[in-house]
Amino acid sequence: MTTLHAPLTPDATADDDLSVWPASTARLAHGDLAVGGVPLTEIAERFGTPAYLLDEADVRTRCRTYLHAFPEAEVHYAAKAFLCRAMAHWVAEEGLGLDVCSAGELELAVTTGFPAERIVLHGNAKSPHDLAAALRLGVGRIVIDSASEIARLAAAIPPGSRQKVLVRVVPGIAAGGHAKIRTGTDDQKFGLSITDGSAQHAIARIIGQPGLELTGLHCHLGSQITTEKPFLAAVRRLVGLMARVKDQHGVTLPELDLGGGHGIAYRPGEPALDITALARKVRAELIESCAAAGLTVPRLLIEPGRAIAGPAGVALYRVLAVKRTGGRTFVAVDGGMSDNPRPALYGVRYVPRLIGRHSLVAPAPVTVVGRHCEAGDVLASDVELPGDIRPGDLLGVPVAGAYHLSMASGYNLVGRPPVVAVADGRARLLVRRESLEDFRSRDVGL
Repeated sequence: MTTLHAPLTPDATADDDLSVWPASTARLAHGDLAVGGVPLTEIAERFGTPAYLLDEADVRTRCRTYLHAFPEAEVHYAAKAFLCRAMAHWVAEEGLGLDVCSAGELELAVTTGFPAERIVLHGNAKSPHDLAAALRLGVGRIVIDSASEIARLAAAIPPGSRQKVLVRVVPGIAAGGHAKIRTGTDDQKFGLSITDGSAQHAIARIIGQPGLELTGLHCHLGSQITTEKPFLAAVRRLVGLMARVKDQHGVTLPELDLGGGHGIAYRPGEPALDITALARKVRAELIESCAAAGLTVPRLLIEPGRAIAGPAGVALYRVLAVKRTGGRTFVAVDGGMSDNPRPALYGVRYVPRLIGRHSLVAPAPVTVVGRHCEAGDVLASDVELPGDIRPGDLLGVPVAGAYHLSMASGYNLVGRPPVVAVADGRARLLVRRESLEDFRSRDVGL
């Protein structure tokens, strides 16, 4: 059990905003923070940097929040946000299902003991290996994303068997925090359009396949959506399509999957989606729309990923260099775009914090950059850090649990960081650091 240092007095941190940190975060002496009862300086010393930590209790609480808000729905954690064996285990214990996008995610989850019938396979271009693994392991549903997938999947199903499928529909709704993460319109690679009739044509083909059981419609509007309106519009459009399916084919679809994309705050003061309000308004809209269309209310499915994992994670970096040039101050750390490409991809903005040292020097604007050979390797632009920031300092970056390590690369062969779970004053390794031996063993070219 870790013994915590004495807490700071309230006056010393009156202007200190920890609103985007995990709920268990506590202030300690000497500028340190504890998450899950474990000081961050201890994590850095024990596991090295860069390192990622996940607050297990925070993850579990967020799972329960969704189940409480959507008691009549199936809640599936979107594994693409972050997946490891422990994460799959926590999600399963809390009663959620799982969305996966590849045979790799599927195999890891099932070999952890996750029930295959509670898993949904997604993907705009599923490989034969992905589909074969899904059928072999018995996933609950497969989401059809293109017309070519229908025949490919039908041909792979053993005689006498049936596979439950959903059709991913593009409802023509623009939503999301950045153009690269908006997926509800016709000008991107996902799904089948209602506007041009692709979705309707695919539905007719699926209904004609004896090995496929069409259970419902699916849509995903985008990511970082912070208002309910796009989801309510999606409900209306998808219920309208379900009504046409019933009229044309005599089939009442029992499921409606609204995907995820629920927005979270990365910096204090940023908006986040109110999950309780979303659940209430979606339910009301679904009941009203189905009543108007003469439909039985379908079972709702939702797929939160970022909203469960993101706020529960913290990244830790060690400062390697401080450079003042061209009127700017660059603070270089021992990680970067290889463990968090999101700032380079989407312009995401974070609020790094000095950990383990209480500075009396006034803050000044700096740009926190990574160690990689790219000018775009920037983790946080124009953020405030103490004016005496120096090599050896420890920085903590909150809201780091989603789409960091899941999108990590092998750039410059620096190695992907470890993942550490914290809970009840204890820290344990979930995923080890990628090592030089890993690089050597994978390269078989000589």
